[in-house]
Amino acid sequence: MAWCSLRSIQVPTIDVGVLRARCPLAAAGGVVAGSSFWRSSSRKGSPFASLSLSTSTGMKEAVATEKAPAALGPYSQGIKANNLLFVSGVLGLIPETGKFVSDSVEDQTEQVLKNMGEILKAGGADYSSVVKTTIMLADLKDFKKVNEIYAKYFPSPAPARSTYQVAALPLDAKIEIECIAALKA
Repeated sequence: MAWCSLRSIQVPTIDVGVLRARCPLAAAGGVVAGSSFWRSSSRKGSPFASLSLSTSTGMKEAVATEKAPAALGPYSQGIKANNLLFVSGVLGLIPETGKFVSDSVEDQTEQVLKNMGEILKAGGADYSSVVKTTIMLADLKDFKKVNEIYAKYFPSPAPARSTYQVAALPLDAKIEIECIAALKA
């Protein structure tokens, strides 16, 4: 007996015995966070499981607010999908003018986080629901300055995070931050 998916993506083979021990719902077939598992006896040999994620446009909703800078290209400020809110990279621009708050990384960081807060709010989330952030810095020497400001916005436990120095950012920004937040079901 094998596990198959109606819509499948390429994922490594999963030992169903381990899956049954850790997730009894999957052993009976079911839907978990927009993903589905189902049984098939069409394959002989070792059991396997396949994970399916819905890509239906009904499962994806754009989030937009005038209280944060408009997207600079063909992308959304945020997207809600499968009880998650994905916030695109945010810059330290003043929403009303589209200009940077200042040239300092401290001021830009503060403005980035204010803008992000408005997008989170428009999507039904807040800083406490953020589970992952990615920070892109023009200069990694600004890491400590950014951390001091960042810590004021995210309550404990702080979200998982990655920080990178990049070759360049849009409009020569000093910092850009993107995030993923969990939405209440």
